[in-house]
Amino acid sequence: MEFFDPYHTQRPTAQGDQFMAATSSTWATEAALEVMEQGGNAFDAAMAALLMLNVTNCEASSFPCIAPTLIYDAESGNVYGYNGVGTAPAAATIERYKAKGFDTVPKLHLYSQLLPGSPDAMVAILQKYGTMTFSEVSAEAIKVARAGFPVGSILAKNLNLSLIERVGFSVLMPYNAKVYLRSEWWRPLHYGDRLVLEDLAATWQAMADTEQEVLAQGGTREEGLQAVRDYFYEGPIAEQIVAHHQKKGGLITREDLASYAGYWEEPLSGQYQDYTVFANDTWCQGAVVPLTLQILDGIDLKALGHNSPAYVHTVTQALELAMADREAYMADPKFVEVPIDGLLNPSYAAKRRETITPGQAFGRMPEAGNPYPYEPGRGGKPNGTAGMAANLPESGQKELLAATGDHLTLGKDTTYLTVVDQLGNAVSLTPSDFPESPMIPGTGLTLGTRMTQFRLDPDHPAALVPGKRPRITPNPGMVFKNGKFYMSYGTPGGDMQTQAMVQVLLNLFVFEMDPQEAVAAPRFKTVNFPDSFAPHNYRPGTIELEQTLYERVGEDLKAMGYSVVAEDDWENSFGGVCLIIKDPETGRLLGAADPREGSWAEGR
Repeated sequence: MEFFDPYHTQRPTAQGDQFMAATSSTWATEAALEVMEQGGNAFDAAMAALLMLNVTNCEASSFPCIAPTLIYDAESGNVYGYNGVGTAPAAATIERYKAKGFDTVPKLHLYSQLLPGSPDAMVAILQKYGTMTFSEVSAEAIKVARAGFPVGSILAKNLNLSLIERVGFSVLMPYNAKVYLRSEWWRPLHYGDRLVLEDLAATWQAMADTEQEVLAQGGTREEGLQAVRDYFYEGPIAEQIVAHHQKKGGLITREDLASYAGYWEEPLSGQYQDYTVFANDTWCQGAVVPLTLQILDGIDLKALGHNSPAYVHTVTQALELAMADREAYMADPKFVEVPIDGLLNPSYAAKRRETITPGQAFGRMPEAGNPYPYEPGRGGKPNGTAGMAANLPESGQKELLAATGDHLTLGKDTTYLTVVDQLGNAVSLTPSDFPESPMIPGTGLTLGTRMTQFRLDPDHPAALVPGKRPRITPNPGMVFKNGKFYMSYGTPGGDMQTQAMVQVLLNLFVFEMDPQEAVAAPRFKTVNFPDSFAPHNYRPGTIELEQTLYERVGEDLKAMGYSVVAEDDWENSFGGVCLIIKDPETGRLLGAADPREGSWAEGR
């Protein structure tokens, strides 16, 4: 593969007649296309792209990562979700964290590490829908990790640490510094530097070799894949993870790893005009997208004008209403009774729509709504462990302090991939994790910091509980139009993800933009709610705008009562949306990739 960095470049909508990939990296897009050219399907290609993102975007979706997934099975015509997100270790209790003096889950610490999810997800998807082996889908990623690759613009930007940060990184986490800074604490990574991930390549090769041993003995492809999973969760890799946690005072045990499992699920969905918008369940924030769109469905957005002051205000308030409900109710549904049927009931959305205040900012996060009258069988009342935590400051939740002067870190720690094959199958996957916690020495494994999306407040829906999943920000999406597959899409961006997704969908659905135009158009971002990442900062009444949009509507929004912040155009904190549309009339594939990242869409 040749090095090509499309960051901040204009490009046309990609087109294809057979298959297409759109990912956060040119390398991952090419890896997916190569697999499909070799006869693999979308599920094989997506896993090849996932592993390549673990290499070329290692600072944003390291291995093992979380892997929330939606798939479209063309044969059945159905969308399914896979929960590829790890759980909290059995020893991870709020009391334990409080006893250590933590008010929120810390970064730079083994206590921020979830059980790893992506190896399980990868094997499950390949076993059920794939046609290739792990050895086949990992071959190109192993090759690039071993030989090294040139550092692109986004990787260099995301790891552009100050001298003090580099020295601290090297002292606190020397193995991380060896891998990500090449042990060169005196200089940051520069654009074009070669980064080699030799230990990660060796780990993957050992997993592939284990699979090949099973196949050589006459085992099936499925048995070979199971051997890969067992090698990770019950074999040598598990031993290395546990040994490091035992040595350094971490929490993960062999029992945690051996008992971990993701699962298939029915997705959530909501309706906007002729479009059905799918999301994973409430262990992620994906339900915010259909909830927001249903709130907006009764408003003539086209009459307001694209990105006019009234449009930005109206969409922002709909997002803030949905985010208030996210804070009050959404969490791992295996631990919290989420009133999701009520939340996604169009009548509830209509009730929430009535609370929009034309021409006047909320000024603080609005109160959560009451979805229970719209929840079948509830009689209008909460039941069981349903959450009611988001009314600031009236509720029993601790009042959050407003951040002063600091920009929130709203997520440069995620990637995205989508693939559609010639049979019509599709995968939408949002991999994520960042090397802000100690890596496992000698393995190249980065277990990330996703525990920081738990709360140490027992009254919060996303409160830390052993075996529970945090309510994560990554959330892949899919869309049907008039009952048929129409689009697969998603983005990195932390709390910006759902906001970018809503804005791009409205650009397509309401303003009928060309796909690439819809992705590149200026964006806005509200931060008028608690950040999902610890320490969960909150900036009441604040909205951020890309510079071009700020120049057009910034003063008008200030007059409405917003605190308005200007950011650079095409700043990657505003997301990095990738999408693939299947034209309902011609069947032709159209792809778009966000210039805010090094994203790329390409078809055949």
